[in-house]
Amino acid sequence: MSTAARSSGPVEAPSTAIACDIFCAVIDNFGDIGVCWRLARQLASEHGWQVRVFVDDLHAFQKLCPSLALDRARQTIGGIVVEHWHQPAHAGDTLDVADVVIEAFACELPPVYVAAMARRERAPVWFNLEYLSAEDWVADFHLRPSPHPRHPLTKTFFFPGLGPGTGGVLKERHLDAARAAFETSQAARAAWWQQTVGRAPPSAAATVVSLFAYENPAVDGLLEQWRDNAEPVVLLVPEGRVSGAVARFFGLPEFAAGKHAERGNLSAHALAFTSQPGYDALLWASDINFVRGEDSFVRAQWAAKPFVWHIYPQADDAHLPKLDAALAHYARTLPADARDALARFWHAWNGAGQPDWAAFRRHLPALKQRAADWAVELAEVGDLAGNLALFAKTQLK
Repeated sequence: MSTAARSSGPVEAPSTAIACDIFCAVIDNFGDIGVCWRLARQLASEHGWQVRVFVDDLHAFQKLCPSLALDRARQTIGGIVVEHWHQPAHAGDTLDVADVVIEAFACELPPVYVAAMARRERAPVWFNLEYLSAEDWVADFHLRPSPHPRHPLTKTFFFPGLGPGTGGVLKERHLDAARAAFETSQAARAAWWQQTVGRAPPSAAATVVSLFAYENPAVDGLLEQWRDNAEPVVLLVPEGRVSGAVARFFGLPEFAAGKHAERGNLSAHALAFTSQPGYDALLWASDINFVRGEDSFVRAQWAAKPFVWHIYPQADDAHLPKLDAALAHYARTLPADARDALARFWHAWNGAGQPDWAAFRRHLPALKQRAADWAVELAEVGDLAGNLALFAKTQLK
């Protein structure tokens, strides 16, 4: 599809690349822009698309992309154009409708942009990219069309998911090879520990745990269990919303990047908030990963290590069926006792009781095997960017 079709102004050099605009409103935390930025990079690097990202919160974005300038209305990073989106009317300095338009998480496009989409000689492929859910109904609604009530436009709902018939989840083509290279290279792992933690890698007797979570009342009891654990526990804590609780446990005023603390058999290290590739390396360096929200939840699955999910809490416990749906997929082939221990731990971490570390750790061999098997199983659904690009191309023919 030519970029000549996306511009209402003078036509420059023609291109066969598909032009794509992604609109993202950062509601809370980093998941929204995290998913959108991964998708943008993958569509550009693996599919050759010309991608532009509209995002309303550059401060949140900069945490994931340190090279982003906060004072620029428009900039290009890695070949991707980034527009500082001022909702609701702003649609860039030049109104320029793409071949593919992605409305991330029902953020609502600017009315002037939608009107321009309707005036375009050939209507763009318009996606509403939804939040990830493992629930069964997702497959029924994935790729369902939704005609616009006033304009001759159709929006297609695109649902990420963990099972067949869904859009899958994001996974770059190089990811498995990068993980294997890290895990099989003692030098690479040693260099990561020295650069990121400021220490040599711990002994093989230690259990390395990464902790990325929302505020969680269960963390105090878990820290106590790690302190009293028979074997050493090395805790890696990226700066974030759980840092205050870790600081209180160690009697510190804060637990900022570079801090180290020890109590009993627990040693903890505070890490700087990292870029997305850096976070993948953290997951690979750990034996067990505590993750939160959507983006880190997906990355933990590709890391092929046991993990514990802190799902984004919703009113009236609306998030709990989503938690159980994910467990139903992930724990499906585990032995009954390991499956029950995992479910109890996940539920406790999400507010229903107190996590029992000893019971969870007892089943680590089975959990490690399932984590590796699940990564292979999930890949069979296809990756989200590839699935989206394939569908878009069928509509652009």
